[in-house]
Amino acid sequence: MVEFASNGSTAGGYLATPEGGTGPGVIVVQEWWGLDSGIREMADRLAAAGFVALAPDLYHGELAGHTEMDKAGELMTNMPMDRAARDMSGAVDFLADHDATTGRGIGVMGFCMGGMLTFVLAAARPDKVKAAVPFYGFPSGDAQPDYSRITAVIRGHMAEHDDFFPPSGAKALEAELQGLGVDAELTVYPGSGHAFMAPHNALGTQDQGLYDEIWPKATAFLHDQLG
Repeated sequence: MVEFASNGSTAGGYLATPEGGTGPGVIVVQEWWGLDSGIREMADRLAAAGFVALAPDLYHGELAGHTEMDKAGELMTNMPMDRAARDMSGAVDFLADHDATTGRGIGVMGFCMGGMLTFVLAAARPDKVKAAVPFYGFPSGDAQPDYSRITAVIRGHMAEHDDFFPPSGAKALEAELQGLGVDAELTVYPGSGHAFMAPHNALGTQDQGLYDEIWPKATAFLHDQLG
């Protein structure tokens, strides 16, 4: 666990470094459970793939168990979005300035709520965020970021059977982004359910075959974009 500056305050997160000690930096944005074992494991997997991965703790120490969906929803709803934005931006600066990071910019990978926040961070920090990999999550409703600010290349991975983030919304967002000149592809995987990549399998939708297909592509994409 590390601490970093967050616009006059302090935030924390889980930092995973590759065996070689250095690599491109990737922010890992949590699901609605919090900074749990599943997100730390994804950061570790990124480190094993050669990245310096930082998962900021957007709930500041609070956590929901994988059977506590009501609590997870409450934590997500009560999370101050302005604080989360500051914390993610602070994480970007911390990672960009870290001695272990190399490459041409920072990548972002997020899951569920973190997938939605991946777009928010890419729009907020186009100066640093050059690659974005959102999983089964995207902004919806009135709280939309300014997509025209995004300079990152986006390769998203969405579920077909998803009551939280329906595929029709994903394809509509893809068309909007492409219309703005953003290099964005949001792939919807037939037969998949929300959280198909999650190590903890809290929703019973984990798909190891799909993980084995997507993960090498996602890490290769990040290396291509970041170095």
